[in-house]
Parts: sequence; C-alpha cells; structure tokens
Amino acid sequence: MDKDVSAGRSTSTLGQLALGLTLLAFGLGHTEVIDGVTAADAVALATYVGGIALFVVGILALREERLTGTAFTGLGALWFTWGASADSRISANSEGLFLLLFALLALTLTAASGGSSLVRGTYALMCAALLLLAVARFADSGGLAKAGGWCAAAGGLLAWYGATAALANWPTALPGRPAGRGVTATG
Repeated sequence: MDKDVSAGRSTSTLGQLALGLTLLAFGLGHTEVIDGVTAADAVALATYVGGIALFVVGILALREERLTGTAFTGLGALWFTWGASADSRISANSEGLFLLLFALLALTLTAASGGSSLVRGTYALMCAALLLLAVARFADSGGLAKAGGWCAAAGGLLAWYGATAALANWPTALPGRPAGRGVTATG
C-alpha cells in the first residue's frame, strides 16, 4: 500500500464508488430512461455492491473516519435491505415508510458532512431522491418517482466523480470566487 494513502482515504474512495454505482443504477431504473430497464433491474447490484460491499467498507472505515464509517454501514444496510426485500409483497405505504426513514439517514449525513461539497451534494441528492420516492409510493405518483430517480442518478454521478477524482487527482472543488470589495478572509 502506498505510504501516502491512508486506509481511511482508500475505504472512503471505494465506498464512494460503490455508493455511486448503486445510486446511479437505482436512479436510472426509476427514471426508465433506458428502454426496458427498471429499478428492479438494480437489485443484484444494490444487494452485493451497495449492500454487502458498502457495509464491509463502512466497518473498515469506522476505525479512522466516524462519519464515513457510519454513512457506509448505514447505507449498506439500506441497499441490502432494499435488494433482499425486492421480491417481497409489501404495501406501497410500507415501502414509502422505508424510503422515508432512510431519507432521514441521508439528511443526517448531509448535515454532518462538512468537508467535501461532492460528498455533501451526494447525500443531499440522495435525501431528496428518497423523499420524492417515498411520497411517490404514498401518492402512487409515477412523475414523482421519475423525479426521485433523476435525483438519485445525479447523486450517483457526484459520488462516482468524487471517487474517480480522488484516484485520478482531478479537481474536487469548484474554484473560489475572488472576494468582493470590503470582504476579508479570516483564519
């Protein structure tokens, strides 16, 4: 292992890749933008990559990064449960409640992530997606489900880009604006 790369950064990058790919597949499935591809087609990816792999990465990350470890273990539980229960016959309201509860987890992660705007954006978009999908299940609204799918896909792209940028040394922050007149930097 490279001496300049800590285990925490490696697990964070791997976790962001797993989250990004799963969220992207889940989101695109809900948008139905690809002919014949639905959210149900993301079940295997959600179960193994988003569920098991993300949960294991989260356990490893807990040693060094509390937020990352908590995020990945919690989201791993979300994806595994969603994937494992995909064939179960549950009511739309039960599914909506499940999505709403995990939207609260995503909201917590959004509020707690202070560092990277890519990570914060990923969690915020995931929160919006789960909230829209929950309301879509409660209201039986295909339009809201598609909007939730687009939010999930955008969040997946952010997570994927953040992980790819970390590996490829691409920029991960937007360039800063010059301070306006009368504005000074503190620190």
